[in-house]
Amino acid sequence: MPEPPGVPRYFPRVLDGGPPSEVAREIEATESDPEGVGIMVRKSRIYPVRVEEVPLKAAPLLKQELLAVGGDAAHARGIADHSVTSSSAVLLATWAQYQHLLPKLRRQPFGLRRLADEVERALRAYAGRGSPALSGARRELRFGARPRVLGVVNVTPDSFSDGGRFLEPAAAVAQAERLVADGADALDVGAESTRPGATPVPPEEEWARLEPVLAGLAGRLSVPISVDTRHPGVARQALEAGADLVNDVEGLRDPAMRAVVADRGAGAILMHLRGRPATMHREPPSDDIRREVYRDLATALGAAEAAGIRPEKLAIDPGLGFGKTSEESLELLAHLGELRSLGFPVVVGASRKSFLGWATGEAEPLARVDAGVAAAIHAAEQGVAIVRTHDVAPTVRALRLWERIELARRRVPRTAEGRDAARAEL
Repeated sequence: MPEPPGVPRYFPRVLDGGPPSEVAREIEATESDPEGVGIMVRKSRIYPVRVEEVPLKAAPLLKQELLAVGGDAAHARGIADHSVTSSSAVLLATWAQYQHLLPKLRRQPFGLRRLADEVERALRAYAGRGSPALSGARRELRFGARPRVLGVVNVTPDSFSDGGRFLEPAAAVAQAERLVADGADALDVGAESTRPGATPVPPEEEWARLEPVLAGLAGRLSVPISVDTRHPGVARQALEAGADLVNDVEGLRDPAMRAVVADRGAGAILMHLRGRPATMHREPPSDDIRREVYRDLATALGAAEAAGIRPEKLAIDPGLGFGKTSEESLELLAHLGELRSLGFPVVVGASRKSFLGWATGEAEPLARVDAGVAAAIHAAEQGVAIVRTHDVAPTVRALRLWERIELARRRVPRTAEGRDAARAEL
């Protein structure tokens, strides 16, 4: 039934979820009291936080304190009848509510003080921009408004994506220079294929492939160079030959690799791998792939720092496709932002991988370029710091457009209160 003449229309519009600066601008546009902008921005979004193994006695207190500040918590039904000894929990609160909650938890027993400290660290890491750069042995990769692009150079005869094209040193050097000209911010040079079922390469053979390429690149490029290897001896030789970073598909599991990185002052990308490269395709599905990857990376980071590797030298990679099903890789890709809670730059490599083919129906790796670019844009939306790709030129172009769109979204609020609120600090 039409409204009678003269009845006003309100034109309700659900605002798209955006950064705090965008929320602040919308509130400012209502001509609200400037002092209230900061207060309301901190109430504008719920931040769900999952925690693990909350003790039986702590879980009811945790929920009680959240309810008291206007939030809530979900935990196992068995907490009520004491049929479980611990439970995971999902905390639901705004920034403002966490500000009130955390001091209260620190006054409670049963491990809630430590829980409060860990939740605060995760929230600050998730909301913050983290380190301004990934520091290497000689050069650093500085971060900016868009993810940095790590171009792939495979010096292998059997890579799934371009096997044999750049096996000759001259071809590999030319490809490296081409990728930098296309806009690569760093290069990742590897001489052992880690595709599912690939034959392991002895370290001596791996280094024989790498050495002439690194020698050919010496002094010719200004961008950082990463060496993609899981062998400590190869990593040491590569760093001595001019590499800056070690990209280890085994996540620095080997104490000898951690020692090499620490001794040489190198940077490192810790990738998550289920199983071993030669057998990872036979790994059974995970019960909870996001939980498994998060915990394993947290453990690997702890081991790396204990070995003397400084935090600004470390980045993490969930290892899409490495021992994960296609569904698991897509789930990890969909939730990359969660990994920012660890407080380290996140690297993602989806380029040309088989799970993209599974999702799009493209059997040939070279037909997955556009899918890889789409994955890179999604990764940018999730706050990823580095995108690893074979297809540098289209990825750089897409990310430059994404950056312009984000700059349009993130215009600085007019008032000092709005600008302060946009920082979203606890």
